[in-house]
Amino acid sequence: MLPQPPLWLILVAFICMLGPLVFFHELGHYLVARLFRIPAETFSIGFGREIIGWSDRQGTRWKVAWLPLGGYVKFVGDMTPASNPAELDTIPEHLRDRAFQLRPVWQRFLVVLAGPLANFLLAILIFAAFFATVGMPSTDNAVVQVQPDSPAASAGIAPRDRILSIGGRDTPTFEDIANIVLLRPREKTTALVDRGGKVLQLPLVIGSAVEKDRFGQTFHVGRIGILGGQRTYAKLSAAELLPEATLYTLKITRGMLDGLWQIISGRRGTDELGGPIKIAQIAGQQASLGALPFVQLLALFSINLGFINLLPVPMMDGGHLFFYAVEAVRRRPLSAQALEWAFRGGFALVLALMLFLTINDLGSLGLWDRLQRLIG
Repeated sequence: MLPQPPLWLILVAFICMLGPLVFFHELGHYLVARLFRIPAETFSIGFGREIIGWSDRQGTRWKVAWLPLGGYVKFVGDMTPASNPAELDTIPEHLRDRAFQLRPVWQRFLVVLAGPLANFLLAILIFAAFFATVGMPSTDNAVVQVQPDSPAASAGIAPRDRILSIGGRDTPTFEDIANIVLLRPREKTTALVDRGGKVLQLPLVIGSAVEKDRFGQTFHVGRIGILGGQRTYAKLSAAELLPEATLYTLKITRGMLDGLWQIISGRRGTDELGGPIKIAQIAGQQASLGALPFVQLLALFSINLGFINLLPVPMMDGGHLFFYAVEAVRRRPLSAQALEWAFRGGFALVLALMLFLTINDLGSLGLWDRLQRLIG
């Protein structure tokens, strides 16, 4: 088991990871707004008091603030945190026709959507660069070995079988098999296998295991007890890089959707969810392993940030997109009072979630066990 990285490395890795992710996210908002000639007042990485900043020729204040837990772009005529539009008389007269709140709803929708999409694009570019330099990891979907008394053995899966799908999800590679099984401990499903040209549908109950990573952290995962062949790294042509990287990103996003649905449906506990403390710890751990694992983690968290921001929760991009969609259908925006109550509820929800995740993080670090031992 590897030792935990020092605190300074955890903090540096956290800032070096979160900074670029927030920058690309906000840059997506900013660039699409510029495309529609919507002026920006502030482009901030972090919240609170400004540490360093400058103003460009368009009058935008670019700054880095002291609390590095996010960022924002404030456009002329943008909404306040309570979702109340800025008063027109507070906007300079020569900018009123370009104010964010007065632009067509489809333009506001695209400006907001551009932030999460920028995070997905960043992940795609990272994976494309990885495939170009190292190659695309791929293992044949043929089963090399079946462990005795395993779920695969009970289902009738045999060596040399090719697993075509599990639970209706195609598995062209062994990595696809592992990713699907990983998120489904104790789930009853079916496996479609090719045995010498004959396709069989086999009932499968995925097993459950508790595994530790190199830093001693435990995870509940699904396992069926099979081994695959040797992993290869396929060299892709330049024309294949972006499509394959996009497909790879979509597979990861689908896995996140599966995980979220399992939590909502009660099939997976919330104890494995993590907040800022956990994210910082993981960033430090991957940074201690080298630049490549850290960059791969950056891509995964970029997908995570884009995915979370698309959830239809007020105070987040997905909440704004939902209200813009409602406005487009109704052909008029919701009332200021309705928006205010919605965003107050969203703020309370996000605050409660952050508190819950922080408690989870402290528990994963063993704080509650230590306090219990002290009290006992």
